[in-house]
Amino acid sequence: MSATTLGSPLLWSLILPILGAICISLSGRRPNLREGITLTTAVVLFAIVARLLGPVLAGERPELVLLEPFPGLPVAFRVEPLGMLFALIASGLWIVNSIYSIGYMRGNDEKHQTRFYVCFALAIAAALGIAFAGNLLTLFLFYEVLTLITYPLVTHAGTDKARAGGRTYLAILMGTSVLFLLPAVIYVWHLTGTTDFRPGGILPAGIDSGSVTILLALFMFGIGKAALMPFHRWLPAAMVAPTPVSALLHAVAVVKAGVFSVVKIVVYVFGLDALTGATDWLVAIAGFTIVAASVVALSADNLKRRLAYSTVSQLSYVILAAAILAPLSVVGAALHIAAHAFGKITLFFAAGSIYTAAHKTEVSQLDGIGRRMPWTMAAFGIGALSMIGLPPAAGFVSKWYLVSGAMAQAHWFALAVVLLSTLLNAAYFLPIVYRAFLRPLSADAVAHPHGEAPLPIVLALCITAGGTLALFFFPEVPLALAQQMVMTP
Repeated sequence: MSATTLGSPLLWSLILPILGAICISLSGRRPNLREGITLTTAVVLFAIVARLLGPVLAGERPELVLLEPFPGLPVAFRVEPLGMLFALIASGLWIVNSIYSIGYMRGNDEKHQTRFYVCFALAIAAALGIAFAGNLLTLFLFYEVLTLITYPLVTHAGTDKARAGGRTYLAILMGTSVLFLLPAVIYVWHLTGTTDFRPGGILPAGIDSGSVTILLALFMFGIGKAALMPFHRWLPAAMVAPTPVSALLHAVAVVKAGVFSVVKIVVYVFGLDALTGATDWLVAIAGFTIVAASVVALSADNLKRRLAYSTVSQLSYVILAAAILAPLSVVGAALHIAAHAFGKITLFFAAGSIYTAAHKTEVSQLDGIGRRMPWTMAAFGIGALSMIGLPPAAGFVSKWYLVSGAMAQAHWFALAVVLLSTLLNAAYFLPIVYRAFLRPLSADAVAHPHGEAPLPIVLALCITAGGTLALFFFPEVPLALAQQMVMTP
């Protein structure tokens, strides 16, 4: 590598989390040092990633070829607008999640804390590898690494239930990627002689519609992390993990890697024009996933289970928006990746805060808890507004672009899905807020008084709730990146 390459922010954004994981491992016997290294690594990583933003907005596309194991198939990285957005989300939320984790892991006296922080750092490294992947081969490799490195996090508790959840997690994510995603990558290589991502797509002009449909199906079902039904069960199964891991799965890295990959492949492998008429089935399945998962969430009393099925539903908003194929809806898909990240991490942080302070896990146990935990439940309310799609929360902005794209394409089915799911979202989120603030304290809460969770937990959830509001009032950066993504070359 040249001296210029060795000093590039792109290279260091990939290396730094790995170096951080090594240092965290070596400092395991000294918790304060271990967590200090975690926070320092996260802050420095975000600063390095942020250095790439200006050049990308100015039209530059930094590149790096790491190695070329096969002729014409390099492990290569290229920073384009959508990847820039994902990298900012992953690296930025790692800082907040680290603050939260300190309070949660200590507050609940969790075991294997060093392993947790090491695996979390490596998961961020994998997520950035996905974000900056310059071709399908690189994306596939880091996608698999992310699955494997998060498995110990899912099974962190070491119980039979945790191991069973981990087996489901691994079986679905590895199974879909090997059976569907890998053949799709090979098929693209066969058709085009390349796996590079290019604006406007790489498929040959004469490819028949049947091949396009088959290839699209292989990709959509092969990206199991996007949780499109029927390959969604790994998400609720993984709820056996500690809350900071749930936040990683739902907001920081794993599901975001899934829907990010969906949008990136639609835009940079197929191209919006090549898919005209080939996505009707995908709109139907995404719409079904949105509504069906919302119905399941409506009946779930366990708070984390309700949030898990909410995630299944919200992810398919991104898939639906991409499948509509209107530039406005694809912008909405990218914006919803950011909006969901901040809103859903806030909700999971609040669930973990409730568990840490009050040891409550069920919605039916939350009567009056807002009077004991006002910061936690106020943040929960902001996250809920974003998931419903109401102002002044970020989810309103992304839904606005989704609806605008659907109207531009006269896609009335998609509009009906958004309207119905919005009502369902309100039906399963608003009663939680109502219970927390407007019902009298439960007898158990009166008998066992408690206050807020430890300060790091409350601080973290307030930061992410603030971020959810900030993305509504100041959406310029994610919007600029999303709009650049849909520009034709």
